[in-house]
Amino acid sequence: MNAVLKPAFPQLRKMQRADLDAVMAIEPTLYTHPWTRGNFTDSLKSGYCCHVLELDAEIIGYAVLMPVLDEASLLNISIAKTFQGRGFGRNLLNQMAAIARKNKAQTMFLEVRLSNKVAIALYESMGFNEFSVRKGYYPAVDGREDAILMGLAL
Repeated sequence: MNAVLKPAFPQLRKMQRADLDAVMAIEPTLYTHPWTRGNFTDSLKSGYCCHVLELDAEIIGYAVLMPVLDEASLLNISIAKTFQGRGFGRNLLNQMAAIARKNKAQTMFLEVRLSNKVAIALYESMGFNEFSVRKGYYPAVDGREDAILMGLAL
C-alpha cells in the first residue's frame, strides 16, 4: 500500500498567552518598529480577536482585529518571512474578514506603510480601497512614514 501525503493546510485558532514566544520570534524579523510583547498581551487582555495561523503545528502568522460597533480595525497581520509569497497572507486576511463579519462589522479598516507595496497590492486585490493618508503615522528609521488608511466593505 502506498501512502499518499495530503497537502498541509493552515489552521486558524485563537491566540493564547503561550503563543507569545512564537509570535515574538516572528514580529521583530518583519518590522523595524515591531510590536512588543506588551502590545500583544494588552490585545489579548482587551478581548480583541487575536489569532494565530498554524501549519503542521508551527505558528507561521498571526493577526489582531479590534471590533468596534459596526467596524473592525485590523491592527496587525503578519506572516513569517519564510512563508510569505505562498498565499498564507491572503488566507489569513480572508479569515479575519470572516471574523469581522461574524462580529457584525460592515467595514474592516487597516493602516499600511506607504512603502509596503507588496501589502498594498494584496489589499487592493482583495477589494480594499484607499480612504486617506495619515501623515507621519509610523515611526521610521529616518523619522516618520505616512500610512494609507484602507477599508473593505464587508
